Amino acid sequence: MRGSARLVAWCLVAALLALPIVGVLNGWFAANRWPVTQLTVQGEFRHVGMEEIRAAVLPRLGKGFFALNLDSVQQAVAALPWVESVEARKRWPDTLQLRVIERQPFARWNDKQLISRQGKVFEAPISTADAATLPDLEGPDDHLAEVVSFYADVRKAFVGTHLVINGVALTARGSWSVTTATGAHIVVGDRDLAGTRLRRFLDVYPQLMAGHDEGFVYADLRYTNGFAVRWPQQAPATAKSGAVRRS
Repeated sequence: MRGSARLVAWCLVAALLALPIVGVLNGWFAANRWPVTQLTVQGEFRHVGMEEIRAAVLPRLGKGFFALNLDSVQQAVAALPWVESVEARKRWPDTLQLRVIERQPFARWNDKQLISRQGKVFEAPISTADAATLPDLEGPDDHLAEVVSFYADVRKAFVGTHLVINGVALTARGSWSVTTATGAHIVVGDRDLAGTRLRRFLDVYPQLMAGHDEGFVYADLRYTNGFAVRWPQQAPATAKSGAVRRS
């Protein structure tokens, strides 16, 4: 009996010694004694606002320095639309440090979303001016990688022409189209024939554009042996529309 009493006594002593530590670590008390009063943020931002970050972090600071849950802070900040990633650290005695990497938009996706340079699709507000500088990519969501790859290939193919490619689209039926910075629309058609048709068009592009400094407004590459081109309305009547055939 005496041994059992001694064991119980030691357990009570251990519990009493541990209780303050557990209480501090869980924020049960002493939060006012060791509050988090400083927030430092590292990062270069165009779209992420400091007020957004403070609003995300503030509700998680109430339990004090020791009970501050860094995972919870990181999740809250990472949930902001323009945040790509975040690292959170504590610095004694009262500071929370954040390192935030902002998403870099690569393109617009289906007019409603954005694609980051890391290939992630996200939704975030963006100014009209900033949106105008991004290419416009469209297609089924499960073909995102294919659309991005085709856009890169088309841009590379048109290097050396005066055309700047600022958009591509893939329909659900597998048909490609391309738009240029001047507003010209190029219908390429079947994805399996896209490379061949684009090469055929570019092979004669210099001759095609001779005498047409204003450029074309529409090109249809879906012909078996050539393509059709439509010129602006102000062009000479004999050149407003036509087809180029190759044997």
